[in-house]
Amino acid sequence: MVKQSRTGVWFVGVRGSVATTAMAGATAVRLGLAAPVGLVSELPDFAQLPLAGFGELVFGGHDIVATPLAKRVEQLTTSGVVPRDIAAAVLPEVTAVEAEIRDGVHVEDAVPQLQVVERLAADIAGFRERHGLDRVVVINVSSTEPPSAYRPEHDDLAALTKAMETDAYVLPPSSVYAYAAFEAGCAFVDFTPSTGARLPALDELAKSRGVPYAGSDGKTGETLMRSALAPMFTTRALRVLSWSGTNLLGGGDGATLADPAAAASKTASKQRGMAKMLGYSAGGEVHIDYVPDLGDWKTAWDHILFEGFLGVRMTMQFTWQGCDSALAAPLVLDLARFTSWAHEQGESGALTSLGFFFKDPVGTDEHRLLAQYDALREWAVR
Repeated sequence: MVKQSRTGVWFVGVRGSVATTAMAGATAVRLGLAAPVGLVSELPDFAQLPLAGFGELVFGGHDIVATPLAKRVEQLTTSGVVPRDIAAAVLPEVTAVEAEIRDGVHVEDAVPQLQVVERLAADIAGFRERHGLDRVVVINVSSTEPPSAYRPEHDDLAALTKAMETDAYVLPPSSVYAYAAFEAGCAFVDFTPSTGARLPALDELAKSRGVPYAGSDGKTGETLMRSALAPMFTTRALRVLSWSGTNLLGGGDGATLADPAAAASKTASKQRGMAKMLGYSAGGEVHIDYVPDLGDWKTAWDHILFEGFLGVRMTMQFTWQGCDSALAAPLVLDLARFTSWAHEQGESGALTSLGFFFKDPVGTDEHRLLAQYDALREWAVR
């Protein structure tokens, strides 16, 4: 039996709903209290991989909010995300993670970013050393950022590092966390549509440190459906004239995306793949509305107008209703396990084969769900 690696999972946004659900879920699966439903890494196609077991995952992270994990578990239980019996059983282990939470990036502090990177990297390295971990995967599940402004330093690592010695605003926070992860010799995953590691200078840094990264923007709901349905139209030679969507979101993600600047990152991420899958640009837009009373749940309604033989116009509509944290959490655990294995195999730079998990995958223009799954499976058995 191949020894499974002890893997640290360091969440950026560790006190949020997705991270808390992931930690509670991993503990529940390990204790036999929940089946591994929703976990791609537990499918038979990946049974041959010596992925880190749920007993080998150790959690910690950065955050800038003070909500105790016990309170977050209570909130998730009240909203129906974590069943009460499971919450009671996993609460001691989840709340024990409090000892491994460190303060995150506060942009208002105006500290030179290289100093911030050094502090964050030391936090991650200390976590790895305290627990004797083989490796650590840093996963960004924090709030979505507005699109970042381009700076010339983003293209060159030496220029970027030089600017960060004195400047507090060279990189957006998500990219500061990516820089810190790479400096600590750790892999990085961006589950948000924020900039993260998607800069030439950070790609250069990852490769120079011999660490992989993946992202961006986890594919959990509406876009998951789109990536399955769009190829149907192309393979049937049906022309999509317009594809419009309305998303109703509650919870912290919805509150963040109520800001038009932050929502711009999300809608751009959602739209980018459609033209790639269809081979042309169709009409229609994606809208996001914040509905506080939905809590951790979300609803998406899509309207597709398409043209068939002899120009006959037809429509398809679908409604997707789901729990955001319950959809995202197993994918986060999958990504931690797959990325840790990739790091162990010596891979560095963008992990294009993990595009299956993302709306806007780094390093590849492939957005079709089945083709992405085939690529993931082939990568796993190579």
